[in-house]
Amino acid sequence: MITLPLQPRFLIIQTAFIGDVILSTALLEQLHRAVPYARIDMLVRKGNESLLAGHPFLNELLIWDKKTAKYGNLRRLMTTIRATQYTAVLNLQRHGATGLLTALSNATTTIGFDVNPLARYFTHQVPYRFAPGLHEIDRNANLLLPLGITPSEKITRPKLYPSLADHDHVRELQQAAYVCIAPTSVWFTKQFPASGWIELIRTLPNNLTVYLLGAPADAAVCERIAQESGRMNVQNLAGKLSLLQSAALLQRADMNYMNDSAPLHLCSAMNAPTTAVFCSTVPEFGFGPLADGAATVQSPESLDCKPCGLHGKKACPLGHFRCATTIPIDVLAVRIPTRRDPSGAHERAA
Repeated sequence: MITLPLQPRFLIIQTAFIGDVILSTALLEQLHRAVPYARIDMLVRKGNESLLAGHPFLNELLIWDKKTAKYGNLRRLMTTIRATQYTAVLNLQRHGATGLLTALSNATTTIGFDVNPLARYFTHQVPYRFAPGLHEIDRNANLLLPLGITPSEKITRPKLYPSLADHDHVRELQQAAYVCIAPTSVWFTKQFPASGWIELIRTLPNNLTVYLLGAPADAAVCERIAQESGRMNVQNLAGKLSLLQSAALLQRADMNYMNDSAPLHLCSAMNAPTTAVFCSTVPEFGFGPLADGAATVQSPESLDCKPCGLHGKKACPLGHFRCATTIPIDVLAVRIPTRRDPSGAHERAA
């Protein structure tokens, strides 16, 4: 167990993708709860910083631009981190570059996963393991153990803090009952087919507005889904909302339909109603939904080829993609909301 100084300063490193940063906020919540007087900084890759804008527990946000002068920017970060003399650096990443930052950080204590290539140079190595019922936020929470902080048995969800401006931006969209669908993923084999989303939309009650969410690159797919659904009240919002604006919209939806992708974790962070569709991956990897009453949907077939990988693939290795095409729409339709709670009870506390 480590004895903390009167004014400890921590750095959390998570330079992976959007979903990983969202999940890392659970660790931020736990660390603040255990050491409320600490100063907490966080390092993320450029492009993800907007997720943490205005976060009440963050002191400083460090940004690594990986696309422009990647290693020059890494050296500049190294100088900044070493000069800060952190009490502890907690590295959630499992790659060598952040391992180097951690090992050479000049921090009193360095903590990271044992699968990091440079883990032997950390003062504490924590096992990174897959086990039934073990979520990614549980694996991350184990990084607190060397600090003498035992994670609470009660689940600590990730949490985001959209501003009043973010909520105001989407307020007009929330005047009628609605559902949100995020139909895409970076990985093809994580995506429920567009034809399936179209069929689901056609099954929705006519009074429900449908909002399609995604990045600017997803706009064409979302437009195709909107047009081929044949419904007037389907709106393509891909590329039109920031991440925190999207989070605010998801929070008050009657239902949110997601792949195993970043929007799923946005729902978890907002405790928003969630139906998560898993195609080539499985919830047992530890990246499933965490919102109250969330559900996962998968193919009813027993497929020897599933899962085919942790992160999904650009194409089905066997060419049939049955992990997605055999998911029946009526299983998704079970989660279709029948009415909007007039009391506003659907707006859950995050």
